[in-house]
Amino acid sequence: MKRLKSALPKNRRVSGRRKAAIRAGIAAAAGLGLVAGTAGSAHAAPVRLDYPLSGSTFIEGTASSLALGPGVLEASADLRAGTLTANTKLPAAPGAFTMLGLIPVTVTTEFIETEPTVGTIDLKTGAINSTTKLTLRLKDLKIAGIPTLVGRSCQTEVPAELVLASEPGFNALKGGTLSGTYTIPKFENCLLATPIINLVIPGEGNAVTLTLGQPSAPPKP
Repeated sequence: MKRLKSALPKNRRVSGRRKAAIRAGIAAAAGLGLVAGTAGSAHAAPVRLDYPLSGSTFIEGTASSLALGPGVLEASADLRAGTLTANTKLPAAPGAFTMLGLIPVTVTTEFIETEPTVGTIDLKTGAINSTTKLTLRLKDLKIAGIPTLVGRSCQTEVPAELVLASEPGFNALKGGTLSGTYTIPKFENCLLATPIINLVIPGEGNAVTLTLGQPSAPPKP
């Protein structure tokens, strides 16, 4: 047997070692979720993943929190460039607070993404930083239990900009938590309720926490 092995041409033995190295490289890439394209490819395909999305936001002006989700983050990552784009889809969020410490208010807020989320991925740590621009639209406003007309276009004059960063333990293949703060712009087109809304809701220091669940491949068209 030893004679047979030593009789093999040298180039065939080298080829066997190369094949083993290639197989090991593919396995490592699969473990890191990089199978979408090799690191040396000039045109590696982006990785598409859908993350279940939920969370909450604390509104400084009303001293109240809104539950967010369940929604979905449709992400596309270029692992060679370390960049990502995403569509953030959240359902309308009903909320309640007390105005002037006495008057109960209920209102539903819609979060409408005005352009795709953009961000970066740290290829060494997996940390993510992202920027999302959302228009906040209000509906179903009740003050002291009385329905208050706000029209169909009661929304922020300009989009709010959410700058989020992943917290420790975030894993692109398992999910994790993103958090940050944002400013709520003034509202417009809210009929007679516009001055009251702008007195209470807009302002800085609003906090948001989003939890991404384990991602899955997007459904086939």
